[in-house]
Amino acid sequence: MPGIAVVIVTHNSADDLPATLTALAAQRTGRDEVVLVDNASTDGGPAAFRAAAPWATVIETGANGGFAAGCHVGVDATDAELILLLNPDSVPQAGFLEALRATAGERPDWGAWQALVTLPGGNEVNTWGNAVHFLGFGWADGHGRPTADAPTTPRTVGFASGAAMVIRREAWNAAGGFQPHYFMYGEDLDLSLRLRLAGWEIGVVPAARAEHDYAFTKGDYKWFYLERNRWWTIVGTYPTRLLLLLLPALLVFELLLLPVSWRAGWLKPKLRAQLAVLRELPAMLRHRRAVRATVTVDARTFADGLTSSLDSEFLAAANALPGVAAAQRAFWRVVRALL
Repeated sequence: MPGIAVVIVTHNSADDLPATLTALAAQRTGRDEVVLVDNASTDGGPAAFRAAAPWATVIETGANGGFAAGCHVGVDATDAELILLLNPDSVPQAGFLEALRATAGERPDWGAWQALVTLPGGNEVNTWGNAVHFLGFGWADGHGRPTADAPTTPRTVGFASGAAMVIRREAWNAAGGFQPHYFMYGEDLDLSLRLRLAGWEIGVVPAARAEHDYAFTKGDYKWFYLERNRWWTIVGTYPTRLLLLLLPALLVFELLLLPVSWRAGWLKPKLRAQLAVLRELPAMLRHRRAVRATVTVDARTFADGLTSSLDSEFLAAANALPGVAAAQRAFWRVVRALL
């Protein structure tokens, strides 16, 4: 059975991490590694982590370079065949590591897979496998649903949640891991799509469960990163034929998002994100050329992992605009037929 390198990126996580470390201590084996990468915390966390978990390696980066960059530091410090990216506030439940470990042999075509992540208490779902819309929006699928409604057997998903995500090291290395430029938000979606382009499947393992203290609302900075990084993912990963077919809808939806974001109070970060996309477009295109060199699947196969339904509660305002839901379903049928 393969070893697992558990990588946890922390930033002022002293209150959250003890429960996660306690759960890992009960499940880890001699072939597993645990690395805590601290991004310039000011809460005394690193010293507390070293005292509480002497079996873990604590790396202090000295600066807050973001989640993606922190993950790279942790992965580079480990050797195990499987990499588990775990949020400091994601608490593994019994059997978590072994279920994720066993999946490596049971699903050899999967490049990455996630646990079934619940909200605190375990009675409601945080995500049973994330969904990605053809316009590049990603969200925690099943959020708020009773855990009893969750799938009970492994299945493929749109993308794996970085809250509790396993990646084969060979897949991570071939894809180049996360894009550090993202800083935070959307790295898991982008990496999952790049893995799918390279021929890997992405899945969820319901037998592995973790409780996550999740809250969507974080402030303007989150909307900025979500929107900027969404365009990095679209430009970087979407097959050329698909991207050209989607271009009219992408541009129209950008206009529709302006009144939606204004009413919801995040117009300023949306405008900042649009300006950042224009400024960074040359870099996006350079990244796209590198990604295209790894592609092994056609546009139709890639499109199979996307959805036309904006059924996320976090995007309800956009989906509620008159005619939007029906229009996007019809448009997606036409696109799929042309592919």
